[in-house]
Amino acid sequence: MALGDLMASRFSQSSAAVSNHLDECSSHDNGDFGAHRRDSETLSSSYGNVGTSATTSMAYLPQTVVLSELRHDAFESCMPSGPSDSGLVSRWRPKDRMKTGCVALVLCLNIGVDPPDVIKISPCARMECWIDPFSLSTKALETIGKTLTMQYERWQPRQARYKIQLDPTVEEVKKLCNSCRKYAKSERVLFHYNGHGVPKPTANGEIWLFNKSYTQYIPLPISDLDSWLKTPSIYVFDCSAAGMIVNSFIELQECNASSSTTSSRDCILLAACEAHETLPQSSEFPADVFTSCLTTPIKMALRWFCMRSLLRDSLDYALIDKIPGDQTKRRTLLGELNWIFTAVTDTIAWNVLPHGLFQRLFRQDLLVASLFRNFLLAERIMRSANCSPVSYPLLPPTHQHHMWDAWDMAAEICLSQLPLLVRDPNAEYQPIPFFTEQLTAFEVWLDHGSEHKKPPEQLPIVLQVLLSQCHRFRALVLLGRFLDMGPWAVDLALSVGIFPYVLKLLQTTNPELRQILVFIWTKILALDKSCQVDLVKDGGHTYFIRFLDSMEAYPEQRAMAAFVLAVIVDGHRRGQEACLEAGLVHVCLRHLQGSALNDAQTEPLFLQWLCLCLGKLWEDFMEAQIIAFQADAPSICMPLLSEPQPEVRASAVFALGTLLDVGFDSCRDGGVDEECDDDEKFKAEISVLKSLLYVVSDGSPLVRAEVAVALARFAFGHNKYLKSIAAAYWKPQSSSLSSFPSFAHVKATAANPSQYIGPLLRVGTDTPAVSRDIRVSTSSPLSASGIMHGSPLSDESSQHSYSGNLHDSHSTSNGVISNNHSRHRAPLDNALYSQCVLAMCTLAKDPSPRIANLGRRVLSIIGIEQVVAKPIKSSRPGEPNFVGLARSSSWFDMSGGHLPLTFRTPPVSPPRTTGFLTGMRRVCSLEFRPHVPSSPDSGLADPLLGAVGSSERSFLPQSTIYNWSCGRFSKPLLNVPDDIEEILARREEREKFALYHISECQHTFRKLSNQPSWDTKFDTATKTALLHPFSPLVIAADENERIRVWNYEEANLLNSFDNHDFPDKGISKLCLVNELDDSLLLAASCDGNIRIWKDYTRTGKEKLVTAFSSIQGHRPGVRSVNAVVDWQQQSGYLYASGEISSIMVWDLEKEQHVNSISSSSDCSISALSASQVHGGQFAAGFVDGSVRLFDIRTPEMLVRTMRPHAPKVERVVEINFQPGLDQGKIVSACQAGDIQFLDIRNEKGAYVSIDAHRGSLTALAVHRHAPVIASGSAKHLIKVLSLEGEPLGSIRYYPTFMAQKIGSVSCLTFHPYRVLLAAGFADGCVSIYADGNSQAR
Repeated sequence: MALGDLMASRFSQSSAAVSNHLDECSSHDNGDFGAHRRDSETLSSSYGNVGTSATTSMAYLPQTVVLSELRHDAFESCMPSGPSDSGLVSRWRPKDRMKTGCVALVLCLNIGVDPPDVIKISPCARMECWIDPFSLSTKALETIGKTLTMQYERWQPRQARYKIQLDPTVEEVKKLCNSCRKYAKSERVLFHYNGHGVPKPTANGEIWLFNKSYTQYIPLPISDLDSWLKTPSIYVFDCSAAGMIVNSFIELQECNASSSTTSSRDCILLAACEAHETLPQSSEFPADVFTSCLTTPIKMALRWFCMRSLLRDSLDYALIDKIPGDQTKRRTLLGELNWIFTAVTDTIAWNVLPHGLFQRLFRQDLLVASLFRNFLLAERIMRSANCSPVSYPLLPPTHQHHMWDAWDMAAEICLSQLPLLVRDPNAEYQPIPFFTEQLTAFEVWLDHGSEHKKPPEQLPIVLQVLLSQCHRFRALVLLGRFLDMGPWAVDLALSVGIFPYVLKLLQTTNPELRQILVFIWTKILALDKSCQVDLVKDGGHTYFIRFLDSMEAYPEQRAMAAFVLAVIVDGHRRGQEACLEAGLVHVCLRHLQGSALNDAQTEPLFLQWLCLCLGKLWEDFMEAQIIAFQADAPSICMPLLSEPQPEVRASAVFALGTLLDVGFDSCRDGGVDEECDDDEKFKAEISVLKSLLYVVSDGSPLVRAEVAVALARFAFGHNKYLKSIAAAYWKPQSSSLSSFPSFAHVKATAANPSQYIGPLLRVGTDTPAVSRDIRVSTSSPLSASGIMHGSPLSDESSQHSYSGNLHDSHSTSNGVISNNHSRHRAPLDNALYSQCVLAMCTLAKDPSPRIANLGRRVLSIIGIEQVVAKPIKSSRPGEPNFVGLARSSSWFDMSGGHLPLTFRTPPVSPPRTTGFLTGMRRVCSLEFRPHVPSSPDSGLADPLLGAVGSSERSFLPQSTIYNWSCGRFSKPLLNVPDDIEEILARREEREKFALYHISECQHTFRKLSNQPSWDTKFDTATKTALLHPFSPLVIAADENERIRVWNYEEANLLNSFDNHDFPDKGISKLCLVNELDDSLLLAASCDGNIRIWKDYTRTGKEKLVTAFSSIQGHRPGVRSVNAVVDWQQQSGYLYASGEISSIMVWDLEKEQHVNSISSSSDCSISALSASQVHGGQFAAGFVDGSVRLFDIRTPEMLVRTMRPHAPKVERVVEINFQPGLDQGKIVSACQAGDIQFLDIRNEKGAYVSIDAHRGSLTALAVHRHAPVIASGSAKHLIKVLSLEGEPLGSIRYYPTFMAQKIGSVSCLTFHPYRVLLAAGFADGCVSIYADGNSQAR
């Protein structure tokens, strides 16, 4: 299967495995809301009896899994880094590319005269450069010199100057060396010395030359030679005892290294043998066997192999010189042999040498690389003659590497068909299967290898195979599979030298290679961003733009092309310019526009990377932003803000945010002449800004983080206007607080969200003991003693421009609002500035710590600083002591008038210690005139007013969506995760456990024991508790929102952590998300904030997966939200309500608010319960005692309204569905103490009514499967009842000697699959009660 098809199939498998929702069955006109997607039952419109034969036990086991994407993996705890251009990636690039500029050949043969220290055997090796000097009558030495030059030129033709000296003197060698260095300049010089006609080198490292009359041998110290050639240089010494020279050179290097005056020298030495060895004299070798191996390796290797193979008697050695073809043409026999030899020697070196040494010797210089490949052959051949070639730097032994066997097989196949090819020039040679076999070996490794095993030794061969068209596609596919294994694999491939090959392949037009090349470049750029420079330099960006614009490729592959282009333009101005010229903006916008017009669902990954690519192209690049506005880019991107995937929404916010001009104020200071030119830009910015405000309360922290970053850019560009607006809000008026605005919930359509402003204000309760200080000066809302009526933030005037106070002449002493500015209008409408400040404060108190931090940074840009303070005790009984504002309230929330605060402006002079909190600092640039505080002890810290410098651009928070998204491509894309089988096995085991215990508790339950099997105690009252379905764990939270996890079988505390740092009034609900898989802990606070935790059972290792505010907006005059929340695994929906007039439905897979269902009542909802069997169905209890059943699968939503608790009009404490598959039976309990058993098909109301607790009912629990319920009261009593209302027992006392009564019951909960009851009490106790059978066992 081609990698492109493989990728597509893997992506679809991955999507199927991760996606937990089917397509919506239908959609209704009231918002972007789909009907229930996971229910296997047919909904009866009349809610008649449901036949049990149509249902199965699987209705009890929801298959939905949510919040398991990459974005949920420690969003709060780590910052993504994105592609890097340093660190790991710095190793693969050769630091300095070099070439050998000059080659000096020195031959000391003195033909006919043997040196005095050599005794030759007979017959003796006589060939020099494959020439017998005694076979030539004249000019034998010159012929050998020219032949050696030609042999060297094969390895570096036309790039180096070759100079030769034959039997020279010392002066001639000195002149040669100096001229070579002068010509080569900073390039490498190669010095080749053949000393077969002179004595061996001396122990001091001296080589021998001649005097002018050839009567004496003259020594030349290696130190002199080194001083003439300087560095960089490479030496080849072909003589006996050549190791002497290497040893002396090493001593010289060490001596130089110890001297601080000389720097390290780049010198390489190749010597024919050790210091104590003599060159082989056997006639089967040439006399210069070392030189022959270095310069004619194929001929030398074949002759040596032939002498040792079965072909030695049948093959004429002369045929080796007649191998057809050209060494540089791989389609010929000689070219293929040379190609195989290169692959073999490269593979040996890469597997044996350290990577740094391999890069230096085999990738830095072409001639040096060729010599070292051939040196490996020399070691193999000469060791067979008891000679050991030496090098500096020293190489480990390679002569017995098993890759030589592969070479021998290739040589044998070549030689066996050589006689036929020589006899018949028209005969076709059979290609050697070397590369095919090696690719197969590589494929086998891919099937079984991993990061923790030995790397594949065939990687250099894969690189060589890329040079061949016939093997290229398969090699690229296998290379893609290897790169997909992780960054370590990409680094290995780059270190072996793959980069220039895949860069050059971008010039090919073969359509078959496009998909795999895009995949390979995706993997490379996910590791190393620095490759962007190479791509732009070679014009590679156009390759990816064409691929992005093609319709033949899969959307996932085009998403990869968009990723590559995004990396190319990321922080690289030349890349931005090149892609802009190539029309990238229009290509991306055209595909985004096409996705909006296309009815079919576009691949989210493609949309995501189109947006990210555009954002990176527009980022800080004015020319691209102008083209974007001209192409109406904002209106094209805005519909993506309603996409179901948070990554797409966040990417769209990122793209839109980069269109906001950070340097807006500076460009506006130019004068009035620019106003007309900026009108279109103003309109576009307004459109962008409104679209960003639409998603400021998005359910995904990923999206809200991008909104915060975008608003920071806007705040920086419009700094003085936002500061002016903030100052105007708080101009001195009356001491009373005016009413504050709250954005009414407006449901924007996906088609044009910019027309509306979404819900912005997160609502919380006010706790006097816990506070947050917001300190500002005149540019902040706290700079005056009151709030101005009719300010842009008030409900009455939020839709109108407020200009009177903003542009008063002579308004401030600092000149931020001055006469000069009063002549010009503000660039945007003041009401929009007001909404922006409101959005910033909304983000500053976000339930996600990271988003809240970003929000505070945004506020600080416009001069509002929030300082977090720990809870403090009240200074006087009955009077709250405030450090600043209550944690759950922004300075907008004080509109209700329920905080007894007055605001004052402090003196300009430094404040006295009395009346001021320490540690405060000046944060803003506006000053008001001194104003004497009317009440020094009002409890609010005095804001210090002063001037600071303008915000620094470096202070702007950075976007994270791009780096988060890049992380996807550095992970494996083609293979199913290794732990998928383990996950499925665990799931199957839990399903069996659940089904067994469901059956058991349905049929064997008798009664509940009145003695707890386990108990513990909190410091404060227990608010809610939860029993884990598959582990002996109880999870409970107290009123300070501290969550504790116990193992009740081993009676030990596993973990304890705070839900957040500033608790209000406790947690209203704990429930498990994905309970059949790796469960997550959902903690819903009373203020409506939802936080979901993973690893909550590991001590100190808990991680926040996501957090959002489930309630937006509340009834006027209401102090607290009193949120009620329930989670429905079947549908993936979270239902939330409270002191609001609707029930908000959140899709946790999409992390998106999908609908608001009207509660159809003027009263607030006090209890909420979602059916765990029938997805989409939930019941609500109200404070007036009424009960309503809703079903989101029906067009009307509201199914039935009942008043079972009449004539009593008291709050419904708890409501729940009865166990079983019947979707119409409910149990409702009100505060008056009566419990009603309801059947919605019964027009008469409750079919069983019990007055369980008179006026004191506080808790109710209904078992999910067993026919049992439990109710608790404030009067120290728990009653256990059957579904028919029959009493099954009661619990009154703790199991102590004194028979102490239990505390006031605050919460009750049953185990999902066993009959265990957990009870929490107002005195902090948590107890677990088991059924009689369990206790007996």
